[in-house]
Amino acid sequence: MATRQSVDEHLQQSTDAYEYAKEQYKIASQQEHYNELEYTDAQQMLEDAVNDLNKLTLSSNDQQREQLYRMRLQLQDLQNDMTLLRH
Repeated sequence: MATRQSVDEHLQQSTDAYEYAKEQYKIASQQEHYNELEYTDAQQMLEDAVNDLNKLTLSSNDQQREQLYRMRLQLQDLQNDMTLLRH
């Protein structure tokens, strides 16, 4: 069973990754390829956060699973936007 603390910590880490990636997405959409390294790092942070949430979901209760699911959707939506911006 996932503890409340571990869920909160993962949600906070996911939020931090989301905010960083959102900022890099904004910069990239304005400047094109000037922040390539940061952009790639942000994409990797999103991927890591999604993977961590998926693992945590396996040991969470229904309420926690819903929170994790909603966060994962946000992260994946931004992942998709970032991928489309680069092509």
